[in-house]
Amino acid sequence: MRVVILGGTGNISTSIVRLLVAQGHEVTCYNRGQSGSDLPAGVRVINGDRKDRETFEQTMQQEQFDAAIDMISFDKEDAASSLRAFRGVKHFVQCSTVCTYGVDYDWMPVTEDHPLRPISGYGRGKAEADQLLLEAYYREGFPVTILKPSTTYGPQSGILRQVAWDFTWIDRILKGKPLLICGDGKALHSFMHVDDAAKAFAGVLGKAHCIGQTYNVVPRSFTTWEQHHKLAMKVLGREVELVGVSLDTLNSIDAGRFGICNEIFAHNVYYSSERLMRDVPEFVPTISLEEGMIEVFEAMKQGDRIPNSDNETWEDEIIEAHHRAFASLASAAKA
Repeated sequence: MRVVILGGTGNISTSIVRLLVAQGHEVTCYNRGQSGSDLPAGVRVINGDRKDRETFEQTMQQEQFDAAIDMISFDKEDAASSLRAFRGVKHFVQCSTVCTYGVDYDWMPVTEDHPLRPISGYGRGKAEADQLLLEAYYREGFPVTILKPSTTYGPQSGILRQVAWDFTWIDRILKGKPLLICGDGKALHSFMHVDDAAKAFAGVLGKAHCIGQTYNVVPRSFTTWEQHHKLAMKVLGREVELVGVSLDTLNSIDAGRFGICNEIFAHNVYYSSERLMRDVPEFVPTISLEEGMIEVFEAMKQGDRIPNSDNETWEDEIIEAHHRAFASLASAAKA
C-alpha cells in the first residue's frame, strides 16, 4: 500500500515507519522536518505544516494515498482537516489515547465501550477529534480506525517515572539517592514498548473489519509504579529508598510540577486489549518491561541524555521535609 504517516519521526511513529517498510509498503512521512530521526532507506518525506490547512489538504488530495496514519492530530480542528485531506482514502488510522477515558472508571480493565470522562486538555482534544471522525464514519462511511495507546516508551523518548516529566530519576538511582513516589506506589499502570505498539498500527491497515472500530493499544498485563521503579533499580544495579508522599501534599508544594500525577499517574489505570488481540492477530507484544528498560537506559547513556540529578534540589527538599515530619511524629509519640 501507499501509506502516508503524519509525523513519522516521533516516539511511536518511528517504529511504525520501520515496520511498514519491512512489510513492503511504500511509505511517505509528512512533517515539518524538525526532528533529527533517521528514516529507513526508501522512505519519502514531504515537509509541511498541517496547521497550514489549505496547503496540507491540497497536497494530500493530489497524492491520493491508499492509507494514512495520523500521529499528530490533537483536536477537532485537526480531525476536520484530515477529513478534507483524505477524501477517497481506503483506510485512515487515528492515533488517540487512553486519556480520553479519564480516571473515574466504572469497571476495569477498561474496555473501548467505557464512557469517556477526560480530565486533561490533551484527553479532551483527542476525544473530540475521535468523535468527529467516528461521526464521519457513521454518516458517510469514512474508513477510520481509532487506536488508543497507554504509556509508550522507547530508546528515542526515554522512560518516565511516576511523579514528574523528568529523567533525573535515573541518575538518582545510579547515585544511590532516594526516589519520590506518589502515595504508596501501588497505582496500576500499563507500559508498552514502541516496537510492540507499532504492530497495532501496521496490523489494522487493510483490514475491513477494523474500520469503524476503536482499540486500546495496551498489553494484557499491568504493573504498579512501585514495581516499575524497583525493576529500574534491578536493571541499573542499585537499590534505593522509595519515599511515598501523598498527592495532596505534592499538590500543596507545587501542583504544576506534579500535574502528570493528577491527570493519570496517581490513579489506577488498567485497560483491556482483548478486542485488538481478537481482530489483529499480528498484535502480539513480546518486549518485557525489563528488556525495554535495558535497551532504553543504554540508549540514554550512550546519547548522554540522563540529566545530572545534582543540579535539581526539589526532590531532596521534599524527601528531607518528609523525613523530618516523620521523625517529629515519632518523637512526639515517645513523649
